[in-house]
Amino acid sequence: MVKVLVTGKGGQLAWELEQTLPSHIEVISLGIEELDITNQNAVYQACSKYKPNIVINAAAYTAVDKAEIDQATAYAVNEQGSENIALACKEIGASLIHVSTDFVFDGSNTTPYQPHDTPCPINVYGDSKLQGDIKVAQILGNQATIIRTAWVYSAHGNNFVKTMLRLMAEKDQLGIVYDQVGTPTWAKGLAMMIWELVEKLKVKRNDTAKCSDELSTLSEANFPLLPQFLHWTDAGVASWYDFAVAIQELALEKGMLNKEIPVGPISQTAYPTPAKRPSFSVIDKTTAEEACGIKTTHWRKQLSMMLDELKATSEEE
Repeated sequence: MVKVLVTGKGGQLAWELEQTLPSHIEVISLGIEELDITNQNAVYQACSKYKPNIVINAAAYTAVDKAEIDQATAYAVNEQGSENIALACKEIGASLIHVSTDFVFDGSNTTPYQPHDTPCPINVYGDSKLQGDIKVAQILGNQATIIRTAWVYSAHGNNFVKTMLRLMAEKDQLGIVYDQVGTPTWAKGLAMMIWELVEKLKVKRNDTAKCSDELSTLSEANFPLLPQFLHWTDAGVASWYDFAVAIQELALEKGMLNKEIPVGPISQTAYPTPAKRPSFSVIDKTTAEEACGIKTTHWRKQLSMMLDELKATSEEE
């Protein structure tokens, strides 16, 4: 049985990874209470104790605006923490699936960003994540796969969808930014894609293990040649305004809101934030679809399924 260590327990992605866990995979999921990834010794100790075949790094400092002020913490988690995990994976011979962000790009493109496009972050969060990606790539080479994603939401935790539902129930009207364009990502879909990558890693490791008594002695050359950088979001394109309109429409249909309020488009200049955000952050998923063997699903369909899940969970409480 393949053993997988997941960091970032309690976060949206780690939670969805637990919900979608294949029965034949053993998972150890650790949150900050069990593992502070900024502590190099603690990371080494955890990896030595559990001896995972694969590590999924879903831990990150994601407070985009707060990062502009709390830069030390952002870099400690996103850069140093990622480096610590990569070094530990190198030490024990584990593969690493490292989750990154569309915010490594500046948003100046007019066509979807390719995995090989040159990053150019415009805020501290994006740069801290990029520095972590660089460390992972330098330390592990093809022993690591770095997945960039965007606009993540889930029935678990805090996110744009749940914030919109709350505000739409409380407010008489809302203004939502229309000139920042990207693609939402249901964390459950991202989790299922990651498990498909784990299957690819597992198959390659099992094939190699037939010729080796010690799985931990695999050389870097024996790791599967998955692309080092992959992009994954749901399919389609949306502005935050489009996303909000769809949230209200679907929530009304499902009886999750009892009134419709005006939702108007506003420019990002009318809603200034401490951190600059890319105006265009659509990323191309073609390479990832080929690597994992599954296709992306349109974001509106994913949103509808997540709202069904959220409604069912709320009714149970």
